[in-house]
Amino acid sequence: MENLGKVSLESERLILQAISLEYTEDVFREFTSEITTFMYPKPAQSLSETEKIIRDMIIQRENHTDLVLLILKKDNLEFVGICEVGAIDTDTPELGIWLKKFAHGHGFGREAIYALKDWVDKNLEYNYLSYPVDKRNIPSRKIAESIGGKVFREFQQINKSGHILDEVEYRIYK
Repeated sequence: MENLGKVSLESERLILQAISLEYTEDVFREFTSEITTFMYPKPAQSLSETEKIIRDMIIQRENHTDLVLLILKKDNLEFVGICEVGAIDTDTPELGIWLKKFAHGHGFGREAIYALKDWVDKNLEYNYLSYPVDKRNIPSRKIAESIGGKVFREFQQINKSGHILDEVEYRIYK
C-alpha cells in the first residue's frame, strides 16, 4: 500500500490531505460539544489533548489501520473538517466525517465522502464499508444514502460525553 501520509485527494472545491499537527488549533476550536452531539467522541479539553489525539491518528496511519484526512477548501486552504476511513486493515472499513459548524449546509460533507470513497474503491479490498450514524443526524444519513448505503442494523451506545446515541449502521458495497 502507498505511503498514506502522502494521500492527497481533490474534488471540485476541496482538498483532502493526511492529518497533521499544523491544523491542531483548528481542530481544537471547531470540534465542539455542538459538533459532537451525534458522535461517539467528545471534544478535547485542551490544545495539548487535541495534539495527542492527532499524534495517535498519525501513528494509526503509519500502522496502516486508519486514514484520517483534513478537509480544506481548495481556493484558500481554509479548514473545513475531517473525514476518515478506519479499520482499513480489515474487510469492513468504516467511513466517518465531521465538519465545522460554518461549513454545514454547503454540500462539503457529501463532496468529501465521495472523494474518499473513490480512493477507497481504488486502493482497498473490502466486503463492505460501514457508516454508523445517529438516526437524528439527517444530513449525515443523506450522505450515506447518496453513496448507496443501506441500513443494516440499529443499535444504541453511550458516547464519551455520556449521552445515548440511537444509531443506524449503513453498509455500502462497491
